[in-house]
Amino acid sequence: MDGVKEKRDNPMPVIDDGWWASVLAEESRSSAAPTRLVGNKPEEREEAKGLSSEQKIVVNWHEVKDLYLGDKIIDLTVTGHNRGGLLVEGNGLFGFVPFSHLVDLAGKPENSSRDHKLEAYMGRSLRLKVIECVPEDGRVVFSERAAQTEPGKRAELFHSLHSGQKAHGVVTNITDFGVFVDLGGVEGLIHISELSWGRVTHPSQFVKLGSTIDVQVLDLAPERCRVALSLKRLLPNPWLNAAAEFPEGSIKPATITSVLSYGAFARLDEVSVEGLIHVSEIPQAEGRLLKEVLHEGESVQVRVLHLDAAHHRLGFSMRLN
Repeated sequence: MDGVKEKRDNPMPVIDDGWWASVLAEESRSSAAPTRLVGNKPEEREEAKGLSSEQKIVVNWHEVKDLYLGDKIIDLTVTGHNRGGLLVEGNGLFGFVPFSHLVDLAGKPENSSRDHKLEAYMGRSLRLKVIECVPEDGRVVFSERAAQTEPGKRAELFHSLHSGQKAHGVVTNITDFGVFVDLGGVEGLIHISELSWGRVTHPSQFVKLGSTIDVQVLDLAPERCRVALSLKRLLPNPWLNAAAEFPEGSIKPATITSVLSYGAFARLDEVSVEGLIHVSEIPQAEGRLLKEVLHEGESVQVRVLHLDAAHHRLGFSMRLN
């Protein structure tokens, strides 16, 4: 009965093509290869006539699809790089390996040494798997991380996983838009919106690279080799009973989580949701810089000023009367 109640309290979100498209756009912002991949059909070659030799590369899409569907491992040579990752080719195949899918570099910060680290890969042979194959977009993406598991493991995992299932895996990469988790041969994504019922400044607040965590499977897209995951749906949704738990006018203990120029965010200690204390509602701040008055981690008393449970928004005041 508890499992049924949890599903009713935390209904599964609708994961449609628009959701996946937005996630893919975020993931590929800095990892698009500076090439145009075309096929072998006459009309595809005709379409590519206006492109320079540096812009177009002919790809055997039948072989790429065979590698992807068969979850096979292939050795390719690194022939170039950009800020997003590596260009690889070999045996008539071409593609891109995102920085986050390199075994030795995944999870490393984006700093000035990234180009130097990628340059060191030039000429090396890498064992790779195809993790994305989109002929209509001219997109072939390889992964060194995915090739750490034996061929066929991906199909086996997709067959065993289902929406609503609890699973566990290892955090392999933390980005601005979410957390990637290896489920044992397939990587899933916890989008930033699925990390917590409260405000999330950055995913690194909630998980650490290399740690093993429990997650809930939201959606599966085998054709994209994508699994949508959630961390917050393993926990009760505090907003469902917000009107009773922290109604407008109630005074609650809270902890300051961040201090900004226009106010401070505070987390209610009892339910771990955050709200904004506007600077006008902080009497101690009159005539002073807010960071001189409040500090992260400080315990305070707040009055619930506004509550919008439907949109997960709270407004607080430190004027308690």
